[in-house]
Amino acid sequence: MAAVLRGARNLWGRSLKHVDFTLVPHVPFTNRPITPRGPSTPRLGTSASAYQPAPMHNGRKGKAVSSRSMASKTQVGFIGLGNMGKPMAKNLLKHGYPVIATDVFPESCKELQELGAQIVDNPAEVADQADRIVTMLPSSPNVIEVYTGPNGILKKVKKGSLLIDSSTIDPAVSKEMAVATEKMGAVFMDAPVSGGVGAASSGKLTFMVGGVEEEFTAAQELLTCMGTNVVYCGAVGTGQAAKICNNMLLAIGMIGTSETMNLGIRLGLDPKLLAKILNMSSGRCWSSDTYNPVPGVMEGVPSGNGYQGGFGTQLMAKDLGLAQTTATNTKTPVPLGSLAHQIYRMMCARGYAGKDFSSVFQFLREDEEEGQ
Repeated sequence: MAAVLRGARNLWGRSLKHVDFTLVPHVPFTNRPITPRGPSTPRLGTSASAYQPAPMHNGRKGKAVSSRSMASKTQVGFIGLGNMGKPMAKNLLKHGYPVIATDVFPESCKELQELGAQIVDNPAEVADQADRIVTMLPSSPNVIEVYTGPNGILKKVKKGSLLIDSSTIDPAVSKEMAVATEKMGAVFMDAPVSGGVGAASSGKLTFMVGGVEEEFTAAQELLTCMGTNVVYCGAVGTGQAAKICNNMLLAIGMIGTSETMNLGIRLGLDPKLLAKILNMSSGRCWSSDTYNPVPGVMEGVPSGNGYQGGFGTQLMAKDLGLAQTTATNTKTPVPLGSLAHQIYRMMCARGYAGKDFSSVFQFLREDEEEGQ
């Protein structure tokens, strides 16, 4: 039903763009601006389009979505223009979607505005003008405020709207937002991402999507403009569960890579040579071959830029905290995850909060130097 409502609005909007309304005596109807429509052919990533979600127990396969044209390039809302959100919104613009956006920091909106996006003051204004909205926010409290606050999305959300949250938050909060959204006649899906700032910029993110299966195709239309892998995980909250598990492994892997590189350097190995050997051996991992934490080993990564940009240590500590909470709730032993959480918490207390999480290498070197 939500997709049908969006489809009806989109069809009406598109019809206005192709009909020359006139009033007697042949005076053009120009009371309202007509926004140019983008190309009619949707861009679907190979991996995402090839993926078919498993059928629900009742066998329904997303038929509600089929009534809405996949070719629609109607306005899309975007809330949260930080290190990840801004390049994601830019990719929507590149694919022909008009974007209406907002961020709590006005300076974050400037570049997007120069590229043609419409900037408004708050999330409620976004919801008033767009029936498909993507949010990318730092934490659970931010999501709650943006959706349910005094100027939140749900104050002005249209019935049938599709709300996609790409933040990494507590799965329980995603479920709460889904319930609140449903009460307003709209649909909420959680779709956290993996890949970092580089993948956000190049449009190669991986999205882990949780929500109503019938709406997956509608979400996929937008998400494939920003990522190459869009995977349906199940009900609301399962996308967050997948992301939390991924980030716990990522933190453990980064700490392990940093310890290994530090040990090799102390043993007299050239860091570039050591990285080369690791990346052609069984120790190879994403932290060693794509996001190496040692300055000078790789170009285009935070370690080569004073650990600026990228994925902040404070955010990694937050995600590891989510993993610890869910592990406690499910009585799951995660000893390495727990240790990783403590290390990143210590880093935040020692001034690393704003640096990329790969700065754990620098943190280990600092501790080592202090112990000498």
